[in-house]
Amino acid sequence: MVRSSQETASAPTKVSAFSRRMLFAVLFVLSATNLTACLIAYISRTWIYDRDGFGIPADFVSFWAAGRLALEGLPAQAFDWEILRQIEVAALGQDFVGSLPWHYPPPFLFVASLMALLPYGAAYFGWSVVSLMPYVAVVRAIVGHNLGVLLALAVPIVFFNALVGQTGFLTAALIGGTLYLIPVRPGLAGICLGLLTYKPQFGLLFPVVLMAAGHWRVFVSATVTTIAMVLISALAFGTASWVAFFYWLSHSSNVILIDGRFSWWKLMSLYSLVRHFGGTEQLAWMLQLILVLSTTLVLVLMWRSRVPYGLKAAALAAGTLLVTPYIAIYDMLILTISVAFLFRMGLRSGFRSYELAALASTLALVLSFLTSTPTGLGATLIVWMLILARAGSSWWREPAPKSVAAGV
Repeated sequence: MVRSSQETASAPTKVSAFSRRMLFAVLFVLSATNLTACLIAYISRTWIYDRDGFGIPADFVSFWAAGRLALEGLPAQAFDWEILRQIEVAALGQDFVGSLPWHYPPPFLFVASLMALLPYGAAYFGWSVVSLMPYVAVVRAIVGHNLGVLLALAVPIVFFNALVGQTGFLTAALIGGTLYLIPVRPGLAGICLGLLTYKPQFGLLFPVVLMAAGHWRVFVSATVTTIAMVLISALAFGTASWVAFFYWLSHSSNVILIDGRFSWWKLMSLYSLVRHFGGTEQLAWMLQLILVLSTTLVLVLMWRSRVPYGLKAAALAAGTLLVTPYIAIYDMLILTISVAFLFRMGLRSGFRSYELAALASTLALVLSFLTSTPTGLGATLIVWMLILARAGSSWWREPAPKSVAAGV
C-alpha cells in the first residue's frame, strides 16, 4: 500500500547518532541551567533564607508548620489559616503579606511530620532533593535511556518547584510510577495511585479509565491503599483532622477558585484562563466541564482501543492536567511524564518531523509563566495533540502487547 504524501511527511524518522548527540547536548544545557539557577538562588539569598538570615515566605513553610502542629499533638489546627500562620511566622523569623495555608488531606501529615523533625532550612533543602530522586528515577525508567535523567532535570518547572519547595516532584513520580507499573506490576501501580490521594484532583480520571480498560487489580489495589491511608491517618491524627480538612476545604475553594484571591495567572487550567481574561465564573465552569467530558470520553475510548500502551499512558498523564481547574505551575511536572513516553517512542522508532519543535514550544510557554500569564494550558494542549496525532489510525490496528516496551 502506497502512503499519501501527508502520511509520509508525518512518519517517524529514525534518530541518527548526530541527532542523539544534539538532543543530549540540549537537554544537558537545560539541566545544567536549572541546577545552576538553584545554586545561584541559594547563594544570592533568594531561596530558603534572605540576606538578613530570615526565612523567605514560600509554600514549603506551610508543610513544615503543619508538621510541627502534628508533632505537638494539634494536627487539626494545621488547617486553620490563622493558627498555621502564627507557626509560619515563627519559623521564618519574620512576618509576610498574604496567607500560605495547608490544603492537604491528613495522610500527608505523615510526610509533613517527618519534615518538621528537622530544622526549617535543612527540611526545605532536604525535601527538594529527596522528592526529586523518585521523579528522576521514574522518568528515566519510562524513557528507558539515560537521556531520561536529563529530560527530567531539563524542564524549567524543576527550578520553580524547588524554589517554593512544593510537591511537584512527588506528584509526577506517583503518576509516572502508576502508569509505568500498570502493565507489569498492577498491585504496586495501585499502591502508587492510592498514595496520590494526597492530591485528589489528579486522581479523578484514573478510576474511570481503569474500569473502562478492565485493569481491576490496579483499581482494587488503589482502593485498598486509599482506605488504609484514611484509617491510619484517622488513628494517628484523630478524626478531628478529617473534620477540619473538609471544613476548611470549602473555604479554600472559595478563596482560590471563586474569589481568585491568589491571582488567576497562578493556575494553569482552562477555568483560570477564562477568569484571567475577564470571563465570568459561570462561563469558566461551563467550558471546564466541556473539557472534562470530552477529555474523559477520548481517554475511555483510547484505553479500550488498540492504541499502543505508551500512548494511552501519555494521554492519561496529560488528561489529568486538563480536567482539574486547580493546577499550579509546579504541578505541570506531570506533563514530563507524557513527554517521557513520547521520548521513549521517539528514541526507539524515530520522532516525527514536527515533534521536537512542538515540544520546544512547550518550554517557551512554560517560561511565559514568568510574565504572569497562565500559559501552562497551552503546553498541555500541545502535548495532548502530539499524542493524538501519534495514535492516528492505530485505534483500529491489531492490539499491541500490554507492556510499556510495546508502547512504541
